[in-house]
Amino acid sequence: MTDAIAYERVGDIAVLKAQNPPVNALGFDIRKGLLAGIERAESEGAKAVLIYGDGRTYFAGADITEFGKPPQPPHLPELCNRIEASPLLVVSALHGTALGGGLEVALSSHYRIAVPTARVGLPEVHLGLLPGAGGTQRLPRVAGTEKSLEIITSGRQVGAKEALEAGIIDKIDEGEPREIGLAYAQELLDQGAPRRAVGELPAPEAIDFDAAYDAILKKGRGQLSPATCVRALQAASEAATFEEGLKRERD
Repeated sequence: MTDAIAYERVGDIAVLKAQNPPVNALGFDIRKGLLAGIERAESEGAKAVLIYGDGRTYFAGADITEFGKPPQPPHLPELCNRIEASPLLVVSALHGTALGGGLEVALSSHYRIAVPTARVGLPEVHLGLLPGAGGTQRLPRVAGTEKSLEIITSGRQVGAKEALEAGIIDKIDEGEPREIGLAYAQELLDQGAPRRAVGELPAPEAIDFDAAYDAILKKGRGQLSPATCVRALQAASEAATFEEGLKRERD
C-alpha cells in the first residue's frame, strides 16, 4: 500500500480511502495504492470493496503534474480494467466531483452511490483530448449512446440527480461518503447482489455516427477532439468485443 490510499476492514468490506489532497488526483501513488488495495482485499477474503475519497472530493481527475512525463505503471486504463475484473463487489461512493479519470474509476466499479451535491463528467475535450481509460466504452453502456455523446462532446459536469436518471450512478443518499458507501455495500451483500461489470453489459445502441461526426465537427469550429469522441463511441457500439472497443479508444 502507499500513503495515498488507506486500507481498512469493516466486516466483509475492505475500505480504500484516497487521501491525496486537495483533489485526490489519480497520480502514481493513488493508482498503485488502489491496485494494492484491491489485491489485498481479494487475498484476505473480503466480499466487497468500497472506494471513496477523503476531504472534499472523490477523484477529480488525472494528476496534471504527470503530464508530459513518461507514465508509470499501473496505467489508468489497466487499473480500471483490474478494478472491474475483481471477483469482489466493488462500490464507489462519490462526493465533490468525479471527473475524467475519476469517473472512469467509478464506472469500473460495479455499483455507484453519490451524495446529492456530487457532480460527474468527462471534460477531456476541453484539453483537446478524449477519455482514454474506458470512458467512451463504459459510459454509453450505462447511459446510452445519445446521452453519452452529449456529455462527452460537451465536457460538461452532470449533477447527481441527472446522473441517477441517466443510469451513471445507482443511488443518492445524504451523509458522509464512507458511511453511505459502507451501508450501500452491506445492503448489496445482504441482498446477494451480483457483481455487475459495466464492460460486460450489452453494447450500446447504434446511431447515425457519420451524421453526428459531421455535426459535431462543424459545431467545434476546427476543434477535433469532440468529433474524435464520436468515433470512439462508435467503437463501443460496433466493436465485436468490449476489449476491441477499448483498443480503438486508445488508438
